[in-house]
Amino acid sequence: MNTINRRSFLKLVNRLLAATGLFALTGPIVAFFYPVKLEEMPSEPVLACKTSDLPVNSGVAVSFGRYPALVINTEQGLRGYSAVCTHFACICKWDPELGQIVCPCHDGFFDPLDGHVIAGPPPTPLLELEVSVVGDEIYVGGQA
Repeated sequence: MNTINRRSFLKLVNRLLAATGLFALTGPIVAFFYPVKLEEMPSEPVLACKTSDLPVNSGVAVSFGRYPALVINTEQGLRGYSAVCTHFACICKWDPELGQIVCPCHDGFFDPLDGHVIAGPPPTPLLELEVSVVGDEIYVGGQA
């Protein structure tokens, strides 16, 4: 039977803590040289949801490259926008009660029909994205 004394145990713990600290320091440095490939905007259309999952006057946020996108089903049809507010790059949300796209950071409000600013500090409209329906699936961005 192999017994371990106090001195051996403390040396083992010390080595484990040193290895953990070394990894904590070198991990981010190595990650800097091998960044994750993340497109600003995808070149291909991205599946947003099924048409049955998006009734009129509802919206869905979709992972769309580096930043999310919003797909909104208005009474006039489907609309797609970048969810990034043009004021300070906060992430906007769809508010079905107001029927508007809302930036919660500084009370910015956008029109769901064309993305223009209704109220608040945003200087420009939201970036409009192409929305298409293929079968029973809704895609945002590009041509499906």
